[in-house]
Amino acid sequence: MGWNYYGLDQVAQELVLDAKKRNSDSLNQSFKMRMAIPYGLERFWGEHLRLQKRENDKSLYWKSTWDKFVEIMAKTNVTIPNEPVTVDDTKAIKEMSQKLWQLHIDDQRVAIAVLTQLCDCLVWWTQRYK
Repeated sequence: MGWNYYGLDQVAQELVLDAKKRNSDSLNQSFKMRMAIPYGLERFWGEHLRLQKRENDKSLYWKSTWDKFVEIMAKTNVTIPNEPVTVDDTKAIKEMSQKLWQLHIDDQRVAIAVLTQLCDCLVWWTQRYK
């Protein structure tokens, strides 16, 4: 089975334009997203929680990106957990983290590859619209 594009460029453009409408300062998060990927899915997912209380626009950009990523992965028949969680719900955070860590290694590899490409597209569109 070969590479399938899944419309990543169009999704990225939409995410960047939405972030720009909310707050152009959020666009720098694209670069931070790309840099966060090697640390794993759980850390990428959790970043929106870190920003939730103090920088909501940035948090929304991370969460929107995660939500789109989950939708894209569903097209690959890989289910990525995406439970609703708030920064104050430590039990839910722990449960969500466990679900991400328990993904089959092959699914993790595919997910990381797709997320990397999505974030590369985010960076490209950010550079155009900044």
